[in-house]
Amino acid sequence: MFEFLKRHALRLVISLSILVFFVLHASKIVEWDFIKSLEYMAYDTRLEISMPRKLDDRIVLIEIDEKSLSEIGRWPWNRSVMAHLVDKLFDTYHIDLLGIDVVFPEPDNSSGLKQLQMLAKGPLKNSKDFLSTLKKLEKTLDYDNLFAQSLKNRRVVLGYSFGGNSKVGKLPKPLISEEELPVHSYKATGYAANLAAFQDNALTAGHFTIIPDTDGIVRRIPMLYNYNGDFYQSFSLAIAWAALGSPEIQFSLATHGDASFHLEFLQLGNRQIPVDEYIQSLIPFRGKSGHYPYISASDILSGHITDQDKAILNNKIVLLGTSAQGLSDLRATPIQENLPGLEIHANLISGILDENIMSAPDSVIGLEIILLIIIGVLMIIVLPLLAPLTATIATVAIFGSIFLVNMLIWNKLQLVLPLATIFLLIWTLFLFNMSYGYIIESSNKRQLNKLFGQYVPPELVNEMNKNPGKKFSMECENKTLTVLFSDIRGFTTLSEGLNPKQLSQLMNEYLTPMTRIIHQHRGTIDKYMGDAIMAFWGAPLDEPQHARYALNAAMAMLKHLEIMQAEMKAKGWPEIKIGVGLNTGQMSVGNMGSEFRMAYTVLGDAVNLGSRLEGLTKQYGVAIIVSETTKCAVPEYLYRKLDSVKVKGKDEAVNIYEPIGKAEELDDNVKQEINAYEQALKYYRQQQWIAAKQAFAKLCTQNPKCFLYQLYAERVETFIANPPPENWDGVYIHTTK
Repeated sequence: MFEFLKRHALRLVISLSILVFFVLHASKIVEWDFIKSLEYMAYDTRLEISMPRKLDDRIVLIEIDEKSLSEIGRWPWNRSVMAHLVDKLFDTYHIDLLGIDVVFPEPDNSSGLKQLQMLAKGPLKNSKDFLSTLKKLEKTLDYDNLFAQSLKNRRVVLGYSFGGNSKVGKLPKPLISEEELPVHSYKATGYAANLAAFQDNALTAGHFTIIPDTDGIVRRIPMLYNYNGDFYQSFSLAIAWAALGSPEIQFSLATHGDASFHLEFLQLGNRQIPVDEYIQSLIPFRGKSGHYPYISASDILSGHITDQDKAILNNKIVLLGTSAQGLSDLRATPIQENLPGLEIHANLISGILDENIMSAPDSVIGLEIILLIIIGVLMIIVLPLLAPLTATIATVAIFGSIFLVNMLIWNKLQLVLPLATIFLLIWTLFLFNMSYGYIIESSNKRQLNKLFGQYVPPELVNEMNKNPGKKFSMECENKTLTVLFSDIRGFTTLSEGLNPKQLSQLMNEYLTPMTRIIHQHRGTIDKYMGDAIMAFWGAPLDEPQHARYALNAAMAMLKHLEIMQAEMKAKGWPEIKIGVGLNTGQMSVGNMGSEFRMAYTVLGDAVNLGSRLEGLTKQYGVAIIVSETTKCAVPEYLYRKLDSVKVKGKDEAVNIYEPIGKAEELDDNVKQEINAYEQALKYYRQQQWIAAKQAFAKLCTQNPKCFLYQLYAERVETFIANPPPENWDGVYIHTTK
């Protein structure tokens, strides 16, 4: 043990400091905002995983939505419309309970009654007809009274809000006083409540004030709010209380170590509602918007609802509120960026009725500290003894075990245990212990440079060095890669006209930029074979887009070769033309050779096919030929199908293509020529020889420099004279490389 402590003294001291850092946060001695943010994220993730995502048809949402504003008019509507809406819900659709998530703090003067009454007291006070008519109209024009009467003797719960310093409207009767319930809570200095006539005629009311967490996300609602020494219930609690038959609300108190009280849960009849230190309850979201039946308010007013909707409304809890974008009742929640406040209250009401509100009592703080110490000490002792791979497996196992236990407690006990702090401790200790082996990692980097530096472009080696946890081996493995072969046309003839020094200089000036282009496109040079280049993509560093990089490199090589021609001409050197073959497929890649010489290379049928395709470029008079697998992997290019062939050494036919360029960069004339060629090729394969002859003759006239058109014109003439057998499949057999 002493030897262990001595050997790892610095590592242990730093690891213990990390543990102390997290314990201080968990105990709330020092709190770190970034850890709190991660804890919110951990809560949101578990919520997303565990949501039931089932429809709750006990609660129906009547929404003042965009459709309602379009048909009824802009908000706020006059109170006669609201009275008519309430009457329809109770008298026509027979709902059980109505919660109105809208506050009505000011009188409605939109009917003009007030102005008419002023006229009756002024200029028209002696007009008997006017006074008589006004008396008849007063009841129908007193919109506030109409709305108040619609609430009377009905199970209606109104909503109001706390905030600001103004005091508008009449508050309902408080639930309990601060003297009777000496606990912490949010305190208000002002409110916006409903007119007294509305409050007096309603069954009860509840506040719909929502306080987001520090990251701006709504996860909980204050069940009680303190104003002027009295506690007032929330809108959700009031609805649940009414729905359950108005049971007595009781309060379960507990004491802190300092003898101060805090509320653990509210008792609503036989249902417990867990609350936190500020008497807030976590919202048990069922899922994203759409998990409650929804009906537009305009459909209720017009009566245009289906029999199914009538059945949905019968004897149900109905919440009325706004959801239109411009009415500012959309909230950011863990499950949806813009969720109507109405649905937030509906979710909490469902949670109260189902008793599935999550609990996060203060006692979990002690449990969190114990877990941090146990896990931290275990990792501090064990990690220095483990190899990197074993340490990684052990750490992943700890992660998984803690998450599974945490989710089990979440689902079975409805208890929210902290997760982010523990996860962050594990991750920090793991990263620290892994990074402590910097010397070993530096050695690994040097080894990578030694192994791959001579084959792979420096950019890829740097990327490999940035992934020290990943094993890069030169051992053989099967992978899907793309291989490129390029060769100078007529190199033997070309070399005969140059002396050895000129030939060496020519090859250097040709191979250097070609190699640079391959490296720039993330390719690995396999080997140089005289004037030929062999390269591949997709190893040793995985590259999902290997075919695209390879084809882009081939096109760039041809483009650069055009630029080089002028320089070579100025030196009196002959013009260089190359052929390039590309194929994508399964290959063996790794260090191969003998005990005397090894090379990092690729082997296999797919490699051989790439070489054969390069050889076929001379047969078809094109610069690049790609296989069908490469073509399919890079669909943004426009291709000309050259042929279906059997190359030497393969029994199966393969389709070969010439890449013309990226389709979006080609003009219409090129595309039209390709279309004409494809039609001519179709005639050829269908053995419509006369039509094929005419089509290829026309193409030869339009583009006499195209060797491919001449090739097919000659083939057609041959087949006209000597038709192929009836079972001819259009495949051309090449007997040479």
